[in-house]
Amino acid sequence: MNISRNLTIKFFVFFAVCAFFVQPLSADSEYIVKKGDTLYSISRKYELTVAELRAANNLSESDILKAGEKLVIPSADISNAAALSGSSNGNGGTAAAPEKTSSTVNTVSYTVKKGDTLYGIARKYNIKLAELLSLNNIDTSATIKVGQKLLVPAVSTAVSSVTGGNSAKTTGTSSSAAAPVKTASENTAALNNVKGILWPLANPVVKNISGKVSGVQLTGADNENVKAVREGTVMYTGVYRGFGEVVFVQSKTGLIYSYTGLKKVSAKKGDYVLSGDVLGKTGKGSEASIKFMVFQNGMPVDPVKAPRG
Repeated sequence: MNISRNLTIKFFVFFAVCAFFVQPLSADSEYIVKKGDTLYSISRKYELTVAELRAANNLSESDILKAGEKLVIPSADISNAAALSGSSNGNGGTAAAPEKTSSTVNTVSYTVKKGDTLYGIARKYNIKLAELLSLNNIDTSATIKVGQKLLVPAVSTAVSSVTGGNSAKTTGTSSSAAAPVKTASENTAALNNVKGILWPLANPVVKNISGKVSGVQLTGADNENVKAVREGTVMYTGVYRGFGEVVFVQSKTGLIYSYTGLKKVSAKKGDYVLSGDVLGKTGKGSEASIKFMVFQNGMPVDPVKAPRG
């Protein structure tokens, strides 16, 4: 009996420890502020951006953290990070409201309640934070107040057509036959046959990636320079959860070019880079690959068609 009891206790202790370490990486979690903590230090600890922490906790840039305060640590979402890293002029100025996007989503009015955040409301209605901002023409650094009216989707599972994903629900039937879906190998072959495209690596093997993240994986040489394909302002550099070292560059038109998985980053936040400037380097062997994505208002843009130069 004692042996069985001890095994049971060890079993629960093991899973409790696993849950402690795994939870912050896979879902929203809670953090209690300690003396000396800053949003920057907490963002580095959880490999997120400061802007995401602010949005998840309805904090303005002037808010000061207090020891004992509870913060929501949002689950990582690089599209949210990209949307929130943008500014109005691409030169580090005040963050602007995302441009209105063409959406077929029917909306209703939602009254902000105590404890609400833009991040939490977006999660509740199963839409991207950038889409909620766009629906309400809200600044990416804005906070909300109790009693404030916001537009939200009439159906909680609604997804804007701008995402181009398969999650958008449609009704009725189409009069034209659906185009055949290409296999992963066919997509990869097609991408590698596209000529004249400027990539962050010189002569990469290009592979399409899809799912929660849309973009391309580029495999190049060991310790190869990773170069900007579009001029703009470096809005963020640092480790982002699940993507390694990341660089976000915002063009003058507001597009965010995301270079992830770098082994070494040489660019710094606030730098203005030109097309062809070195942002960092790849690693060696299996680490000689990076992921390249482009976002507009937090929504993915086909990296093949995104402007260069």
